[in-house]
Amino acid sequence: MTRPAHYAAFFLFLPWANAFYLPGAAPHNYAEGDPVELFVNALTPMRSLTNDKVKSLINYDYYNPKFRFCEPEGGPKSRPESLGSILFGDRIFNSPYDTHMLKDNDTCKTLCVVPDVTGPEAKFINDRIREDYALNWLIDGLPAAEMKTDTNTGELFFDMGFNLGDNEGKHQNLPALNNHYEIVLRYHKPSPDTYRVVGVLVWPASIGGVQDATPNCDIAHAQPLILNEDQTQSIRYTYRVSWNESDTPWATRWDNYLHIFDPRIHWFSLLNSVAVVILLCVMVSMILVRSVSRDINRYNAIDVSEDVQEDWGWKLIHGEVFRSPRYPLTLSVFVGNGAQLAVMAVVTLVFALLGFLSPSNRGSLATVMMVCWSIFGCIGGYISSRVYASLGGVNRRKNAFLTATAMPTFIFMVVFVLNLFLLSAGSSGAVPFGTMVLIIVLWFGISAPLSAIGSYFGSKHGGIQNPVRVNPIPRQIPPGPKYLRPWAASILSGILPFGAAFVELYFVLSSLFASRAYYAFGFLAITAWIVGLTTATVTILFTYFLLCAEEYRWHWRAFMIGGGSAFWVLAYGLFYWATQLTLGSLPSIALYLGYLFLLALLDFLVTGTIGFFAAYWIVRKLYTAIRVD
Repeated sequence: MTRPAHYAAFFLFLPWANAFYLPGAAPHNYAEGDPVELFVNALTPMRSLTNDKVKSLINYDYYNPKFRFCEPEGGPKSRPESLGSILFGDRIFNSPYDTHMLKDNDTCKTLCVVPDVTGPEAKFINDRIREDYALNWLIDGLPAAEMKTDTNTGELFFDMGFNLGDNEGKHQNLPALNNHYEIVLRYHKPSPDTYRVVGVLVWPASIGGVQDATPNCDIAHAQPLILNEDQTQSIRYTYRVSWNESDTPWATRWDNYLHIFDPRIHWFSLLNSVAVVILLCVMVSMILVRSVSRDINRYNAIDVSEDVQEDWGWKLIHGEVFRSPRYPLTLSVFVGNGAQLAVMAVVTLVFALLGFLSPSNRGSLATVMMVCWSIFGCIGGYISSRVYASLGGVNRRKNAFLTATAMPTFIFMVVFVLNLFLLSAGSSGAVPFGTMVLIIVLWFGISAPLSAIGSYFGSKHGGIQNPVRVNPIPRQIPPGPKYLRPWAASILSGILPFGAAFVELYFVLSSLFASRAYYAFGFLAITAWIVGLTTATVTILFTYFLLCAEEYRWHWRAFMIGGGSAFWVLAYGLFYWATQLTLGSLPSIALYLGYLFLLALLDFLVTGTIGFFAAYWIVRKLYTAIRVD
């Protein structure tokens, strides 16, 4: 793509920088008096707008027996969920809350009285309050939220979820359980006698005193409910529903929820990244246009009849540069899996930018990613097979088998071990056995066969023809500068791609580990494009330096240099842990480190693949342009 085309693509994505929402389903129209169902989801640790740290990463089922929440008649019934929703930890059930459109306005109701809450159960609840756990409800697909103010911009927004209890120590430094809920439902009236839910707000409160069946919604004069860990007691749960008409239409009801924190930081990061890309492009252009063109003209101007000693520059290793590297099978498997992941990421971002991954369709992002990964197994197999053939590999069946199985097996094993930690902690975030089976079916039933088909066609097309022959005897490599050694070059080269993405990485990590919603797919798409371009240009630059130093073992080094940002992602993840998280339990620590490792691994594969192809392209361009006699 030419530079004007790059600029055109950048400005094309600018209007989408805040992302937008296309409804994924038809609106639900209510008549006055129609029941409005309230569903409950898993309890998750939350993070306030202050600098408080996240204290846990374990989700708990709403109807976990230790919470002693009120259950509906006949017991809780789960709702069907998508694959992505289950993987993201959603566990949605019905509830005993009784709400009707425009009815029961400001009526104080008793949900239930829970008797004989034991000391161990009280301690379990108090510990979750101290860890700032939040309740998550759903009404008409909208999450229940608390209205809060962004301390940076002063804007009002809906912060999804609300506190299980009060952990601010207002009463003798003891946690207080919120057992009363002020539910405010906003509705829009598009036509007479037709109503739609456009907002769900909840203000929880703690009401202590005698916990009998008499409703008490007097928040102003109530003492907090402190659970005694040394004796049994009762808990009365009450709620009050209010209906407020709103001018917000149904199509834009998510705007209050999709709040972007610190938008100026996003823009500053993008401008900084664009400046880095322009600087790199100028540097690479100067090298390629001036230095390389001068070298090519000098090499081609040599009269072959003259006895000229060619002892300078990168032409000296033309007979070695396409020599097969060590472990070509492993390298081709990495490149194939990286290409599969890269295409999956691009297609998922395109769907997100177009608004098809509606926030009302819970788990759609993860579902699309899993489906795309399975379908694009053919791309991974095809690219791996052709790269393997180009590197001189001959065991094509082994290449096809490892491309389809090696990396998915390793990732599945890591996720399986992390799932054991979740099961040991009694977390609802543990992936059920049926979902594990479905993932295996997607793997062996779709991805692996498509990868085998791609490998077959890649083998038929064969490797890419090299522009110069390889000498039969390897040439000795002189000592090179220290900054071109593999690990040093990888760490140095990763600074610029990581610097272009570390701001967005903070928000992504907050979304994954701090229960912050992330819908700035426009910023993410532009950042991903910048990171890809930066990775390619940096790898080209280092590859040229390697060739000038007469280092012809560039294949693995190009992959390592391209994937160098993964080391910085891992280091930043540890920094994020130290500054933003306070994880006190072994399952939470194992979960964070495990998923951080997987995130760095996937980044290493994708960016390493980009670096490898960029280096392969420039090497072919260089040695195709010169005359070799």
